[in-house]
Amino acid sequence: MAKKPTDPNKPVFIFDTRGDWYATKVGDYFFTPRGEYVAYIEDGEVYKRDGEWIGQLSKDGRILRKRTERRRDLHPNPPPTPPKPEKLPPRAPLPPMMAELSYSIVDVLDEDPDIFKRISDLRPDMN
Repeated sequence: MAKKPTDPNKPVFIFDTRGDWYATKVGDYFFTPRGEYVAYIEDGEVYKRDGEWIGQLSKDGRILRKRTERRRDLHPNPPPTPPKPEKLPPRAPLPPMMAELSYSIVDVLDEDPDIFKRISDLRPDMN
């Protein structure tokens, strides 16, 4: 039986391993529960709005990366700030049961819960 195609504009809720809700993915963009644009996804890779790579989106709605992953350069041309979605969900459903992670994999939001609040230190200084 063929699998139904999923609606790309259907909200996907982003949680950490403990089950705390950090963002909602609508299309290719991530918004905080308050509706602020914080990140985007390109080919399964998650970047903060300033172009800093932070990890990969897992099937269960976590942002993961290898513990030994080297820091990557900033994305050369991050997309412009999208408009706030009209129908952003006011609440998240209960988080799914999260699988345990091996030592070599890190939950980015567990390790650094304020990652969406900071500007990348890889950005060149303004004159």
